[in-house]
Amino acid sequence: MDAIIDRHARAVQGSVRVVAEVREPDLPKPTPCAGWTLTDLLIHMTVQHRGFAAAAAGDGADLSHWQAGQLDRSRLVSEYLSEYQSAAAAVISAFAAEDVLVRKFCLPEISTQLPIPAEQAIGFHLVDYVVHGWDVARTLGLGYDVDPDVLDTALLIAQAVPDDDERRRVPGAPFAPRIDSPTGKPLDRVLTLLGRDPAWRPGEL
Repeated sequence: MDAIIDRHARAVQGSVRVVAEVREPDLPKPTPCAGWTLTDLLIHMTVQHRGFAAAAAGDGADLSHWQAGQLDRSRLVSEYLSEYQSAAAAVISAFAAEDVLVRKFCLPEISTQLPIPAEQAIGFHLVDYVVHGWDVARTLGLGYDVDPDVLDTALLIAQAVPDDDERRRVPGAPFAPRIDSPTGKPLDRVLTLLGRDPAWRPGEL
């Protein structure tokens, strides 16, 4: 079970590296997340780190941890990047707590009734940041590499996500319906299982 923590940390660190390449003119660019600019995506990614860090510490039911707060749209890119790096470090540290794997996480965006076992919650966050790291890289027109064992874990999680009517809820669906993978590559399979088109290119809406 400790492997999930190490793989999660590497997934998040990969996202930090690609986010560090964002520059001011990139912020209004469209992303593979339908209807979201890069600013929207960076805010979402930062807030999710904070929410999951709070959930690991037993405070996930407090909705303030899942809200953008001071992450307004007038900020400079340097401020977005600083906030992102800080939030990423916080969630990696929270998941590294000695007894974290015996805890249950309150994740109100998934369920307001039932706490989520730690390994499952950490897996949710891992696959999100494999995909969101790709989202940012593709928006910037950059390559994106993920360690094979991290991709293996992300693929198992993506395969388990139901492809049901919840994915057709507009707005607010966390993932679009599955699409066919153009290749057998693990990253392409993760993306298409979660409704992303690996062929998406910058500038497409």
